[in-house]
Amino acid sequence: MPPSLFNLTGKVIVVTGATGTLTGSVADYLASQGARVAYLGRNQAKLDDALAKVRSISPAAEVLAVVADVNDRASLERARDAVLAKWGRIDALLNGAGGNQPGATIMPGKTFADLDFSAFEQVVDLNLHGTVLPTLVFTPVFLASKSASIVNYSSTAVARAITRGVGYSAAKAAVDNFTRWLAVDFGRHTQGGVRVNALVPGFFLGDQNRRLLTNEDGSLTERGQTICRQTPFGRFGTPDELHGAIHFLVSDASKFVTGTTVVVDGGFGAFSGV
Repeated sequence: MPPSLFNLTGKVIVVTGATGTLTGSVADYLASQGARVAYLGRNQAKLDDALAKVRSISPAAEVLAVVADVNDRASLERARDAVLAKWGRIDALLNGAGGNQPGATIMPGKTFADLDFSAFEQVVDLNLHGTVLPTLVFTPVFLASKSASIVNYSSTAVARAITRGVGYSAAKAAVDNFTRWLAVDFGRHTQGGVRVNALVPGFFLGDQNRRLLTNEDGSLTERGQTICRQTPFGRFGTPDELHGAIHFLVSDASKFVTGTTVVVDGGFGAFSGV
């Protein structure tokens, strides 16, 4: 019997932002499926905790923790070299690092005139430049092997105007465009061997948005209620509900898929609200 198109055993996958709630969950899942996973993050203590967690879940997991900042080229180059020294190749890159901050968000009672432009720049730097730079650093590896999958993290805020998050929305829209541009470029230079796609998560609770969407007692805030009303499934997603989409994108099952977005949002983007 030929090997499964979904078999990840031995594939080397680099995950940026791997200590975050959603991306960390995906990294743990990939390791549980037999992939060799390099966890990249800025904080050594958090990386140590992440590796301890995945090894408690999957004792045989082949994992590596490397301190790297997605906006620091030298640290990314060291991470790339460490992965190659350990496993000899890189089969996939998940650009999962990202986030928002209050200054780049228009709070209730405020207008665009109150935007903190410095915070806006920082959010664009993290989400857009923090996707482009890791990809650039790993590109020589992908061009040499002519076989890899790159998955960028997009957002539901790209296709629809979602109030308040102006910096995050702008950055993720640029990530979408970068995904399509790079898919074409890699496709032509590697004869389809290197694929580039984006994951579009809907609304999931994480450390960054929990206080915005839920109260201290766990009930939904007004914004949280609005989002759930707008989502046909009537709830937020759970981290494990992203695993299948990522598995598809990094496996051979998607080897003729590039330049597209895979949406996991419980129907949020399909609903007009009426």
